[in-house]
Amino acid sequence: MDVTMLSRAQFAAATYFHFLFVPLTLGLSILLAIMETRYVRTGREEYKTMTKFWGRIFLINFVVGVVTGITLEFQFGTNWSRYSRYVGDVFGPLLAVEATVAFFLESTFIAVWALGWERLSPRLHALSIWLVAGAANISAVWILLANAWMQHPVGYSLPAGRPVLSDFAAVVTNSYASFNIFHTLAASYVVTGFFVMGVSAYHLLRKQFLDIFTPSFRTGLSMALLFSLLVVVQGHFYGSYLAHVQPAKLAALESHWVTRARAPVYLIAIPDAAKEGNSVEVGVLPGALSLLAFHSAKATVTGLRDIPRQDRPPVLPVFVAFRLLTVVGALMLLLLIVAWLRRNRIESSRFFLRTFLYLIPLPYILCALGWTVAEVGRQPWIVYGLMRTQAAVSPVAGSQVAVSLAAFVVVYTIIGIIAFRLMAHAAARGPVAAGGPYGL
Repeated sequence: MDVTMLSRAQFAAATYFHFLFVPLTLGLSILLAIMETRYVRTGREEYKTMTKFWGRIFLINFVVGVVTGITLEFQFGTNWSRYSRYVGDVFGPLLAVEATVAFFLESTFIAVWALGWERLSPRLHALSIWLVAGAANISAVWILLANAWMQHPVGYSLPAGRPVLSDFAAVVTNSYASFNIFHTLAASYVVTGFFVMGVSAYHLLRKQFLDIFTPSFRTGLSMALLFSLLVVVQGHFYGSYLAHVQPAKLAALESHWVTRARAPVYLIAIPDAAKEGNSVEVGVLPGALSLLAFHSAKATVTGLRDIPRQDRPPVLPVFVAFRLLTVVGALMLLLLIVAWLRRNRIESSRFFLRTFLYLIPLPYILCALGWTVAEVGRQPWIVYGLMRTQAAVSPVAGSQVAVSLAAFVVVYTIIGIIAFRLMAHAAARGPVAAGGPYGL
């Protein structure tokens, strides 16, 4: 494996691991703010207990997310130095705003909130978690703005053969960013909803802390269903948008090889990149791809054969990831709808409770598949149309990257085991009234 693939593998490993903690930080911070606001407005102790219980899990998740995020950014200098030099004038300001404004605010007020239960008034304490929630989500927005620029570069000039920021407003209002931001944030809230439902189901199955976990389950269900619907709707428009800005990615999503009007979708297909076609095609839906891409069944959709080989993404992993994402996501949405219809008696259905307990990892997997579609589908570009991935790696030996990749896997495995054991212990333990602000 050459240095480019090794560097990509290391960045992918670090990114996938880091993103195990990001969605819960984004969504759970909002739920904590809502729960504590209910406590401040009503004075009901069960809302305070709920806030402290979920806050204990949130803090563990937050700490690991910060640590893994810092090491992820180091790789821009160690493994992707040529990329950093090439796009630093555009990429740097976006990450600088995220670090100096959003992350600084988030990390400051998380300490105020964690340590301020007996030191601040209830209103000020609730305000601190709202600031954490807002800063965490704003931080994600700036990271996604940077990623959107890589997917669809705008607002730059090329005075000396490298991009220089010329229109900051254009970068911030990048059309690709709007899809990127809303889709990722909505998916994160779905992850949070499933996590809250799964942990709540664990206690409801044991018929303990019912006053805490019955409302927690229903809150998680509402969040998961609402944002699952938004993900589906926004995902459709995202696919239509790709037809205009990244036609190669759209063609890879559906393994569409021949440019044609009334482009079909096949329910079952097996891509064969060597023969530039599909070795298996079953269940044709005539015009479906044209309709999805251009809202007209008669529209012409560009096929992969009309895109130079060197500009095509790897079709098989993109196609498989997208199919799994859509099929499993649709089944998950159907389950949420059924659960919503039974929400007032869900605690008496052991089948549904066990199902949601076991499905905690599912939305995490779907998020990973989504990032696979987005990032692998962009290849061979690291900055779409401007810089190829192969030109972005640092001038280091492949053996050095192999060693660091192995070290990353080992260290992240250890961190992951510790983090998930701590979170599982905190979740299974349930609300604790003594032993400090979080009973740790």
